[in-house]
Amino acid sequence: MKLQLALDELTLVDSLLLVEKVKDYIDIIEIGTPLVMREGMRAVREMKRYFPNKEILADLKIMDGGYFEAKMAFEAGADYATVLGVTDILTAKASIEAAYKHGKQIVVDMICIQDLPSKIREMEEIKAHYVAVHTGADQQAAGRQPLDDLKLMKKHVKEAKIAVAGGINRHTVDLYVAHQPDVIIVGSGITNAEDPVAEAMAIKNAMVKGGKNGEPKKSLINDYSRA
Repeated sequence: MKLQLALDELTLVDSLLLVEKVKDYIDIIEIGTPLVMREGMRAVREMKRYFPNKEILADLKIMDGGYFEAKMAFEAGADYATVLGVTDILTAKASIEAAYKHGKQIVVDMICIQDLPSKIREMEEIKAHYVAVHTGADQQAAGRQPLDDLKLMKKHVKEAKIAVAGGINRHTVDLYVAHQPDVIIVGSGITNAEDPVAEAMAIKNAMVKGGKNGEPKKSLINDYSRA
């Protein structure tokens, strides 16, 4: 079970500085969609340059041009890229083709999918690596939680790995760990915490205690502020 840190609202410099602080407790660094929109593939390249021992996910939410856009992310150093499950099957296939060609992985974001079981079958048929429960910020504001979708996804997924996102923090993470997703994604729960290091540590400890992985790996990166 891996902890993915979603970096959305911070600047690139602040993102790098935050990762330096919490690097011992995270496994995947997500270059969130807002950060990609501000910085483009530079954010991927810089994060990989300063944290080469960490996996990087580019949250592109690909909706068209699947091969080309996924290829951009992988060539910049991303280990994962996201494609929206609501896109055309040809776009999803093309994204997955790019991933296999580059030795990388595609995460299918299931935000706004109405029929999860059918979409899961469709994505597994084209060999998607991950399917991701994603309850968006606007949906969360309306009171929707991702836990029910995670339970449903666990019932229907046969081959793909599962990631889950949507307002998870140290107070709720145990509920998700109990269902053994492969990746737990936390954004504002860490980035907006009064003490991000303590928050990341608490979340990771809960995952280690209830999950299947070992102790978090150490990184060998110097402080970005000295660059």
